[in-house]
Amino acid sequence: MIIYLNGQYIEEKDATLSPFDHGFLYGIGVFETFTSLAGQVFLLDWHLERLNQSLRDLCIESTIEKPFVLDIIYTLLNKNQIAGGHARIRLNVSAGRGNGFSADPYEEPVVFVMISPFRPESILDEKKGVILQTRRNTPEGPRRLKSHHYMNNLLAKREVGNDLALEGIFLTKEDDVAEGITSNVFWRKDDVVYTPSLDTGILNGVTRRYCMETLHAMGISLKEGRYPVSHLLSADEVWMTNSVQGVVPFGSIGDIHLPKNSRTISTKLRMQYTKERQDHKE
Repeated sequence: MIIYLNGQYIEEKDATLSPFDHGFLYGIGVFETFTSLAGQVFLLDWHLERLNQSLRDLCIESTIEKPFVLDIIYTLLNKNQIAGGHARIRLNVSAGRGNGFSADPYEEPVVFVMISPFRPESILDEKKGVILQTRRNTPEGPRRLKSHHYMNNLLAKREVGNDLALEGIFLTKEDDVAEGITSNVFWRKDDVVYTPSLDTGILNGVTRRYCMETLHAMGISLKEGRYPVSHLLSADEVWMTNSVQGVVPFGSIGDIHLPKNSRTISTKLRMQYTKERQDHKE
């Protein structure tokens, strides 16, 4: 597989990073994961908005522009001969070499992009939710970044294992619902949709943002807040969101069964997200 690394297109086996890169030494780096369908990337502006805010938070002196990213994606699709232009893409910015453990800004970050084939038909129709024993840790700064600090997620993944049909759901240390291991979470009770607020320490997901704006446009009542797990488990329907899988309903959470005929909102969101992602043109 050919990847992009700081201006070069090289085989992944030839890629190297400095052992003095602060992304390696101290975890100072962020990434975005998204898909291209037929070479088109959905909601890329929002991904880059979040990425560039995170770079500012980390004092990494770089701004990643859309034309720059699209050029890399199109080149990688071609060089890797990705069928149909359907790809899963990870855009990563690492801090680069730093001046020891100092407060200096990072002036020479490392940008690399990895790409692999993506099959939209592989997205599951539903998942099983598992309430995790591992608690969601708190962000190290004012907001959670999609950063190299991923140990909390890894511990949670080890708890549920590698079954793709399972998604672990974090609670906060106060036992409020937080988010999935790789997703945000929504649920509906009667005519109101609920989702955890950002002050629970969750990632402000791009697909979360899409769902919130779409629900508003639909005139559906949406509330953000702190909710105990009992509130989630008494829901009529529950779903998860992320930028690769889109909107995926839960068929169950633990021993609680969530019938398909109750998916009045998640089905609409899933259909609209899928259509807009397929029809999107840059």
